[in-house]
Amino acid sequence: MLPMMRPPGLALLLLLAAGARAEAKVLDLYAQAQGGGSFGKGIKGDQKDTDFFDKTAGGAYGVLVGAEVFWIDGWIEHNQYRGGDGLTGTWTQFMAGFDLDFAIGDAPGPKQKPNTYAQIGVALGFGLGTGQQVDPPLDNAEISDKGFLAQVSFAGDYKLNRVLALGISVPVTWGYLQKNDVVSNMSSAWYQSVSAAALLHLRFDIDIK
Repeated sequence: MLPMMRPPGLALLLLLAAGARAEAKVLDLYAQAQGGGSFGKGIKGDQKDTDFFDKTAGGAYGVLVGAEVFWIDGWIEHNQYRGGDGLTGTWTQFMAGFDLDFAIGDAPGPKQKPNTYAQIGVALGFGLGTGQQVDPPLDNAEISDKGFLAQVSFAGDYKLNRVLALGISVPVTWGYLQKNDVVSNMSSAWYQSVSAAALLHLRFDIDIK
């Protein structure tokens, strides 16, 4: 089972981040391509043994598009998962939350911005999973799992130039999910899941301060 972060520990991390030259953004528009690996585990409920992220564990790749106003973040993310037999599923999530960005490493010279940043964030949202390639427009028959999400994420970026950055992100997600082929008012349709991923990303970022 993946370790769950307790709220006091999360609050401490956010306070430490805030003390390390945290930067507020007036408006930040971003998009990124990402790839790496993921795994998950059902932890509670009648459907825990059919956990979506357990069944799709392996390689992952996708895209993320979002915007941040001050510390309020909103994004749409779509990932596809592959195993030894090919595509194992897709996951699309709609998230909102807040994060703290702070520079790390040596202080830059006068009028220069740091190139290396770290980030800690928390978010809530909703996600949809399929066990097959999506055939747009997505309809209910294609959905295998859906439900509510809470996420803690850690990331680091190295700026290649003013608009491009290379980095890694590690989201850890708790989900309260439903199997879509089971009647929704039956408790047996729901289960709890914990999942994590490690994703390299190339990020396009327009930051207005």
